Formats: sequence, structure tokens, C-alpha cells
Amino acid sequence: MKKRKIGVMVESFRLGVKGGIAQAAALGCDGFQVYCTSGEMAPENMGAAARADFKAFVAGRGLVISALCADYGQGFLNPKTCDEAVAKSKRCVDLAVDLGTNVITTHIGTIPENQSDPAWRIGIDALSDLSAYAASKGVFFACETGPEAPAVMKKFLDKIKTKAIRVNYDPANLAMRGYDQLGGVKILRDYIVHTHAKDGVRIDGQGQEVPLGEGSVNFPKYLALLDEIGFDGFLTIEREVGENPAADVEKAVAFLRAQK
Repeated sequence: MKKRKIGVMVESFRLGVKGGIAQAAALGCDGFQVYCTSGEMAPENMGAAARADFKAFVAGRGLVISALCADYGQGFLNPKTCDEAVAKSKRCVDLAVDLGTNVITTHIGTIPENQSDPAWRIGIDALSDLSAYAASKGVFFACETGPEAPAVMKKFLDKIKTKAIRVNYDPANLAMRGYDQLGGVKILRDYIVHTHAKDGVRIDGQGQEVPLGEGSVNFPKYLALLDEIGFDGFLTIEREVGENPAADVEKAVAFLRAQK
């Protein structure tokens, strides 16, 4: 059985940053992802000493950071906010370097299907700037799937001429919006650098997140496709809802470990 790298979004435990990291270690995870947009993990709140201390804390628990999440909720397609989003995200790139991870994920906004929409030019310019900066630091900037079809995302990303622009593949986001979460793996194969292990269903036109293995994502086929394209990165469990997300995460770890 292939040994897969399993991570978890720290926030899923609702135990605070260090409490969540400790729980991830207790469950036998290989790593974790953490938000860095506010609070104690925000770049402006972490000086050199704090960054060194955090890196040591993580190493002391036998974990690595699978990725930072730098989602400020603005995206990069709005001319009124994209400059601010780029500036803030560049500071997150610097933080990633100091903390020893080379992946940052975010939502970039909903890409219109029409390539003549001004949002295309705005987003391509903003992400070209940001990904060039990330490339200079050895960091991948990964756009999360979901708001648009994988084919639309690929056409958009193909316009950005740096190898640092990548994809954080979330099959549940696609499933909850009615897109092909399996076919998208092959479409975006050259971009996938990190994944979210999440599940969901679409009922009466509405998406609903559910515990891993209980939704419409066909994980055996999904994992086989990841193997087929040579993906060897993290499957990072994300549980954003539910009465007991910590218990759901524990079950998710066991579920993924049981997959061939």
C-alpha cells in the first residue's frame, strides 16, 4: 500500500493553532496547513524570533507544514482590491520561506468563462506579479479549485508565464458545484502541487460539505488518478462544518490510511 502524506487544516480542530498542531501529531498526521491571514500567524504579528520558535515547535512534534493558506477573501480579479491582495500575499511568501514550507494556497476569485472579461487581464497581471515573486523565493502559489470548471482555470493559468503558479486541488469544491472532480485531475495535472481531502454533495442545486467518504467524491478513483499523474504531495484534510469536526478529522485520517 502506498504511503500517502496526510495533513490536516489546523483550524478544523477548533483548538487554536498549537492545540491543532498537537492534535495532528497525536493522530499520526505527516503535516498540517494553517491560515496566515490574521491573528498570531499573520506575517505582521510574527517577528524573526516568533518564526524561529514556531518552526522549532513544529519540528519538535515530528511534523512539517504542508502549506500556508493566504486567503484574504478578496481574490485577485477585482481592480479595487488586487494590489492590496498581491502586497499582502507577498508578505505571506516571505513567511513561508522563514517557516520552511514552499506552498501557499488561496482562492483567486471566480474566473469568468469569457476571456474578454476585464477580470482576466486584471487577474493575470496580478498573479503574474505575485507568482514571479514567489518563484524568486522558491515558493509555489497554488490557486484552489471550485468556483469555475477545471478547463476554465487551466486556460487562465496557462496565460501566467511562471512555473510558480500552481493548483490546490479540492475535489469537494468541484463536486459541490456540479463540476467533474475526477476529470479535472487530468486537465490540471501539470499544476497540482497540493490537495484538500474533503467531501461533499450537491442537492437541489446547493453544495453541502459532508464527512470524508460520505459524499460524492469517489476517493478510490480520485487517489488512483493522483497516482497516475505522479502526484506525491499532501492530502490535507479540511473540515469546515459539523458538530464535531475533530472527530470527523480523526475518521478522515483513518479513511485515507485505509485507501490503497
